[in-house]
Amino acid sequence: MAGVFVLDKALILDRLGGDEEIYAMMVDMFLQDVDNTCDALAAALASGDATVLRREAHTVKGLLATFSDDAGAAEANTVEQLANQGHLASQAEAVAGLLQRVREVAAVLSTG
Repeated sequence: MAGVFVLDKALILDRLGGDEEIYAMMVDMFLQDVDNTCDALAAALASGDATVLRREAHTVKGLLATFSDDAGAAEANTVEQLANQGHLASQAEAVAGLLQRVREVAAVLSTG
């Protein structure tokens, strides 16, 4: 599992050209959709459909990368790549960790 998520708002703002409004909008969208994101990822694993799991992991990877969570994005990438290879049986722990990571990032964003 990745280390504790630490928000680097300055880095994110730098990538956004210093636009606080865009940053706030991105945080708000992430926080509003976190439950749906987690539900979709869990449902993808439960469905037994590797294509769906790959797609959902790819989405989560992008969301985490948006907030400069390289470790979380790497976790999502691992799930995505394993799903791409058709591996589902061994993914329960990895997906559980990824769900925890998404919720951790949401908690940090909601206070930061």
